[in-house]
Amino acid sequence: MDKAKYQNDFRQVGLRVAYFRKQKGYTQESFAEKMGVGVSYIGSIEAPGDFRKISLTTLFRVAEALGVPAYKLLQFD
Repeated sequence: MDKAKYQNDFRQVGLRVAYFRKQKGYTQESFAEKMGVGVSYIGSIEAPGDFRKISLTTLFRVAEALGVPAYKLLQFD
């Protein structure tokens, strides 16, 4: 898999996670606690420059914790 090919897509997912997290009033710390993960994990998902490639399982867990359908995290402007 060409790492650069989907880099922007993963970055966009991270930006959507950050957007919905902030809309719900969660800090990275409170959201990490809700997810049962470390704050650095949430930070790495949202980081625009150093993004984490998340699995579908993680995508669904994040969407559930945010109370949004998973497809909302995949809708790019």
